Amino acid sequence: MTKVPNLSNIHEPIDRASPAVQQIIRNVLTIEKDRLDKNELGRINEDILKIVKEAVQ
Repeated sequence: MTKVPNLSNIHEPIDRASPAVQQIIRNVLTIEKDRLDKNELGRINEDILKIVKEAVQ
């Protein structure tokens, strides 16, 4: 029998993150969603790196 994980607190790490980290997560999710909507299978590492660098500056 497969145990079903409890997903009631799945967003807790994100909710507890600092505002800067939350912004990075939102931006990365946005570019990933856009990439999936366009069926692009290309790499997004450069975009993620750009988001993190902008947040750090």
